[in-house]
Amino acid sequence: MADTKKSTNSPKPNDIDLVRELADILHDTDLNEIEMKKGDLKIRVSKGGGQVIQAMAAPSAIAPAAAPTPAAQNTAPVSAEPATHKDATTSPMVGTAYVRPSPDADPFVKVGDSVSEGDTILLVEAMKTFNPITAPKSGKVEAIYVDDAQPVEFGEPLFVIV
Repeated sequence: MADTKKSTNSPKPNDIDLVRELADILHDTDLNEIEMKKGDLKIRVSKGGGQVIQAMAAPSAIAPAAAPTPAAQNTAPVSAEPATHKDATTSPMVGTAYVRPSPDADPFVKVGDSVSEGDTILLVEAMKTFNPITAPKSGKVEAIYVDDAQPVEFGEPLFVIV
């Protein structure tokens, strides 16, 4: 409110344009936050605002996320379970995992499929951006720990390639 008292009606659209420019810079770069000070006006634009809310909501989603894990393990030998979590590729972000490119398409891969390094295994959507999660090495998909449209937490096991 203090900024509104200090500024007149004509600079206000300029301030909005400045915020839009800063948001565009965030979108086009790997930056997560930009802060700019212009006289008494201080503007901070951050990508992380939405993720904090998701991160706080995620603990309630973690319990349901644990339920699909045993189903995925039913297709693999139970004795392999402890070793597979150590070798699992984990989620690099909080978001929603998708195992298929679109709802009516076949999954990217299935357990038992052979993949090459760099092949897309699944997508993690965060802040309306679909991020491909690729095979870190060539091999065979031993386990997939997530279901389609399942919420995932940072560091959560997603799949194992041996």
